[in-house]
Amino acid sequence: MLSDMLRSSRPVSWINTAYPFAVAYFVVAQTVDAALIIGTVFFLIPYNLAMYGINDVFDYASDSANPRKGGAEGALLAPRLHKPVLVASAGVCLPFVVALLLLGTWQSWMVLGISLFAVVAYSAPPMRFKEVPFLDSLTSSVHFVSPAAYGLVLAGASVEAAVFGVLGAFLLWGMASHAFGAVQDIGPDREAGISSIATALGAQRTVRLALGLWVAAGLLVASAGWPGALAGLLALPYLAAAAPYWNLSDDQAQRANGGWKHFLWINYAVGAALTLLLIVIFGSP
Repeated sequence: MLSDMLRSSRPVSWINTAYPFAVAYFVVAQTVDAALIIGTVFFLIPYNLAMYGINDVFDYASDSANPRKGGAEGALLAPRLHKPVLVASAGVCLPFVVALLLLGTWQSWMVLGISLFAVVAYSAPPMRFKEVPFLDSLTSSVHFVSPAAYGLVLAGASVEAAVFGVLGAFLLWGMASHAFGAVQDIGPDREAGISSIATALGAQRTVRLALGLWVAAGLLVASAGWPGALAGLLALPYLAAAAPYWNLSDDQAQRANGGWKHFLWINYAVGAALTLLLIVIFGSP
């Protein structure tokens, strides 16, 4: 059961939520303290167990008919594990949430509350935002942007236009990634009667929307001062991975999985490049 829960939490993707929090907090606080350690561990494992575990439980009917599920791209939890996963998700998160509440302020409480609400609302009924086209991409993006926003607020960052610009670009990036990822599931989702941004727009328009959102994210970051503007170039690998599917038809939607698989290593490469850029920006006297 523990191994199934571990697979459900998508270990390959843990870094995608822990890293934004840790970087955002450290850039502002410039120190390693209890809040940084507790928050990083929380967004590394418990947060992902809750986010993906809840999703796997309430998506079981459609996932069981989706050949893409059952590995790194999504676990397939047996029904006997559904209740234990939901209980474990709440139980593992609770002590971390209590600790973070004690360490934070009312402003950080609000951001953390929005983050946890999005985790539940995306998959669990009656909200189930993942079946509301466009809201599905927005909520999915919040899953990854909110840890960064929370890190900034918890560390006491000042409210500046540059901060909103970076978070806005991150939000557009997340929406693009979700939309493109939904394309490969158009067939199984339509057969299961599940709505998504991709089933609503179709493969071609969804791919083009995703490309437009990545371009917008890159331009938004590029408008920042030097050398931070270099981060705008990090949109290029995603554009290169998705561009070959510009004219993808609905009948061939599953072909988008080829581009989606590249994202696993692209995320790591982009994260490494971003880390080096942050060292250059904040590591100099």
